[in-house]
Amino acid sequence: MDTVNILLVDDQPSKLMSYEVILQDLSENLIKAQSAREALEHLLRTDIAVILVDVCMPEQDGFELVSLIREHPRYQSTAIIFVSAVMMAEPDRLRGYAAGAVDYVSVPIVPEVLRAKVRVFTELYRKTRELERLNADLENRVRQRTAELEASSTQLRQLNEELEHRIEQRTREREEALAQLFEAQKLDTIGQLTGGVAHDFNNLLMAILGSLGLLKKWLPEDAREQRLVNNAIQAAERGAALTQRLLAFARRQELKPTTVDFLRLFDSIEDLLKKAVGPGVDVKLDLAQDIPNLLVDSNQLELALLNLFMNARDANAGTITLVVDADQVGLPTSIGPGRYVRICVSDDGAGMDETTAARATEPFFTTKGPGKGTGLGLSMVQGLTAQSGGAFALTSKQGTGTSVSLWLPVADRADTTAQADLEVAADADLRAGGDLSVLVVDDDPLVSMGTVAMIEDLGHVAVDVTSASQALELLAQGQHFDIVITDHSMPGMTGAELARMIFSSFPQLPVVLASGYAELPDEQGLAELVRLTKPFTQEQLRQAIHRAIGLRPSAA
Repeated sequence: MDTVNILLVDDQPSKLMSYEVILQDLSENLIKAQSAREALEHLLRTDIAVILVDVCMPEQDGFELVSLIREHPRYQSTAIIFVSAVMMAEPDRLRGYAAGAVDYVSVPIVPEVLRAKVRVFTELYRKTRELERLNADLENRVRQRTAELEASSTQLRQLNEELEHRIEQRTREREEALAQLFEAQKLDTIGQLTGGVAHDFNNLLMAILGSLGLLKKWLPEDAREQRLVNNAIQAAERGAALTQRLLAFARRQELKPTTVDFLRLFDSIEDLLKKAVGPGVDVKLDLAQDIPNLLVDSNQLELALLNLFMNARDANAGTITLVVDADQVGLPTSIGPGRYVRICVSDDGAGMDETTAARATEPFFTTKGPGKGTGLGLSMVQGLTAQSGGAFALTSKQGTGTSVSLWLPVADRADTTAQADLEVAADADLRAGGDLSVLVVDDDPLVSMGTVAMIEDLGHVAVDVTSASQALELLAQGQHFDIVITDHSMPGMTGAELARMIFSSFPQLPVVLASGYAELPDEQGLAELVRLTKPFTQEQLRQAIHRAIGLRPSAA
């Protein structure tokens, strides 16, 4: 335990020595002063635990010295004991207590009494200092703990804010995912509805267009009759285009991807596009000269470009810019691996706000007036791009304009070579074979009759049956046919199933599969099957026969 300082104040050295002898057993540090001035000097330099003061001193008596000591802030509570042989009456004691003394020791001194009193006050001093240290330590620990709590509170608040942010982010992601799921479900519902209606609707259009096409060829060159027939054909074609747009949006249309030279394709429709937008719109072109061939349905691509140009015209655009390049920088993350060509149509028209732009590709959504749009243009473009294995992006700002970008896959060189070889083989085979014997399979008599009429008008011989089972019976009986044209959606056995059975039993007999809607199987040897989309024209029928003949094993 640390020693404490005890100050002994007396003008007589002998008395100081006696105090020192009496108190030496306490093992404390004893400091002696023979005057009030010397005592004050020690007090200013040293911490004192107990002070023993003689009452009667020549320069300043004990009362005056104690009063001076008590004025110092450090010694306002220090234990001061008066030692005196005189002035021990009660008034003198009261004066001493008033000056600041805590106790009196009378002379002659009883050593045990003096030691006991000094010991009590030194121990009190130690306990007081220990308590002060404990209080200070406690205060430090309280401050430290408070700081830790504040830090923990700050950290907790930050964690709560981060958690709230993450919850908000996850909630937003979930809402976006639900919105995408809703859109996908809506798209699937529309696709199922469209597919169900399209088959019957396209069968009707097939019969109408086929009959009108033949009638137009057979009618005399009478302006009035030809105009009426042309009007009917245009109306039916508009119905077919409307169905195709719905199927394109629902990604259920029958695409015929071929190798397409974009520069040649655009050159063939450039005048049409410029006439469609009118003389008041400036068309700017930025077409790279080294654009690789695309793998896409050329007719649908032409229709997509026409839709985009007409949308820009209807948005009061003064300038339409077409940019086409094969730069692979900036490809959308959703797109698959491979090479792509970007086709971008931009305008400086009215543009769209965020809400309108978000709904721009919804089917039947349009901001145009009644009779000015079906709301299927952008839907069809988006569906064509997705079904072709590409990507679609639309950006728009109200008052600035709109930009639509399509990324379409590049055709493989092998596809281009194989396509050219098939055309050459089909041409040679048709020239060598002359008229063909064609088996037509369709459960709809109207469609069957129109298809037979178009085939016979092409110079071939046609036999029609209403079911796949009847077709198999004729083939089993040994009746010869050069090609089979069958509908897909039929009761009992589908056209695809009939094609598989024909390929199994008659591998050299080509088959053309016709359907009013495109969800046809690509597996089990049917990937290369020639297909016809209803309603089809006589020229499309001729091309399908031409291509199927080129694909059959004998032609190779």
